[in-house]
Amino acid sequence: MKRISATLALLVFLTAAAAQDVKFSSTSNFVLLDVSVKNSKGGYAPDLSKDNFQVFENGKLQTITHFSREDVPVTIGLVIDTSGSMQTKYNEVVTAAMAFISASNPRDEIFIVNFNDAVSMGLPAELPFSDNVNQLRAALSMARPEGRTALYDAITIALKHLQLGQRDKKTLVLVSDGGDNHSTHTLDEVRRMVQESRATIYTIGLFDESDEDRNPGLLRQLSGVSGGETYLPQETSQVTEICRRVASDMRARYTIGYVPVGDQAKGSLRKIKVAAQRDGQKLTVRTRTSYLVP
Repeated sequence: MKRISATLALLVFLTAAAAQDVKFSSTSNFVLLDVSVKNSKGGYAPDLSKDNFQVFENGKLQTITHFSREDVPVTIGLVIDTSGSMQTKYNEVVTAAMAFISASNPRDEIFIVNFNDAVSMGLPAELPFSDNVNQLRAALSMARPEGRTALYDAITIALKHLQLGQRDKKTLVLVSDGGDNHSTHTLDEVRRMVQESRATIYTIGLFDESDEDRNPGLLRQLSGVSGGETYLPQETSQVTEICRRVASDMRARYTIGYVPVGDQAKGSLRKIKVAAQRDGQKLTVRTRTSYLVP
């Protein structure tokens, strides 16, 4: 009898929460998607409703139980390469990161991860996140570009730190050449963590053609599976405008949630497809393409 009552209580809670537009964290039995939608001209498609979307998981149509198009605050990690290869680019990167912060939702909670030979958190230990511009500027400015590149370690630490955040939506913005020559974690470990996470990852590749460690393919993989986007500017001076564009993209996204229909075996890979259309016009959707059941 108690088990039946608990089940009924859960159903009532989910129904009421969906009706009230309550925000959920992603769990093993609830999937929360961060969704970007653009029209045929490349502009954002605003004012869509739940009925404009279809969500499929492993080919099965899902019932959307949560939908929002509000500019909600996000937990954000800025993951910045401070290895020796960034010496001539770093001042521009700091300027771009500050432009991103200024263009973001004022209620975002942000942290900084700097990485070269080792990974370090930019903010003090007693301050895991901040929305204070001066504190974030100091966290970015403390780094000195030198040494090698522990990219995989940085992504691992950043994904773990994201989970401490209070916002339902999680995002990483990674500035790097995509190369790694000093991590203790492996690429396979990173890929698995990205699949298990619900974070959206944007990547900005900064490298010279002579850079032997550059790996734009990895940057595309990280953003592709997570529903973000990769930018490969030709000039460092383009990074500031790219960061503003990333902030705009984050604020224009839809939030779609559903309770998956189908087998949810632990460790299984679930493939996601989201389609959207309005007035017969097919829209371009970018969101997470798969996830591992924890």
